[in-house]
Amino acid sequence: MPPRPREPFIENVDILHGYFPLESAYVGEIPAVKATQRLKLHPKATFFIGENGTGKSTLLEAIAVADGFNAEGGTRNFNFATRASHSDLYKWIRLGRSMRGKRRKDGFFMRAESFYNVATEIEKLGVSGYGDYHNQSHGEAFLHLITDRLRGDGLYLFDEPEAALSPQRQLVFLAAMHFLIERESQFVIATHSPIIMAYPEATIYEFSSGGIRQVAYRDTEHFRVMHAFLSRTDQMLEELFKDE
Repeated sequence: MPPRPREPFIENVDILHGYFPLESAYVGEIPAVKATQRLKLHPKATFFIGENGTGKSTLLEAIAVADGFNAEGGTRNFNFATRASHSDLYKWIRLGRSMRGKRRKDGFFMRAESFYNVATEIEKLGVSGYGDYHNQSHGEAFLHLITDRLRGDGLYLFDEPEAALSPQRQLVFLAAMHFLIERESQFVIATHSPIIMAYPEATIYEFSSGGIRQVAYRDTEHFRVMHAFLSRTDQMLEELFKDE
């Protein structure tokens, strides 16, 4: 008898357009948001990719806030704000949670741009188990979080984790991510990194001016551009720098 498929914590994300008036009205007009009603999440890893400004981080943040996470990051027990910069798109978000999702043991929302603020709050509260983040580099602190603090059996939402990591450290991140997935975790990650989005068995959603579409890893622009650049570096640089 084949093994029973893993049940994700969050099975799908519904966007209820116009359900509430939004103070951040512009987010409802982002093409990726406007054209989407439901996204099905992979039980292991789902990636949001696309150019800057296409809404991937905005939607990830809305999912996090709708699930009870602090808008600047941390666990669902964190409740602080250094600057109210998040949109209220979360008012339109409804999460399709599984029965297992209501019993999860761990969770964390990480935004690259506000990770320092989370570290400051951890230090202020004297929360144990996180280490001394302010005496580490951004990348060291982030790797310490994923390798030593996160316990598994959790939902982890990461916004551009590669911002803190060298290519070699991104490989370390992938290994740590796999370790947690093997321990029944689910990831949703907004990223530009061809290394991170290479995780196998994942679902990749590409955000663009045309909306959101599911795409295979090797069909992503991120993979194709990086592969072409590494395969033909001199030719691409010559083409890039040539006179008009």
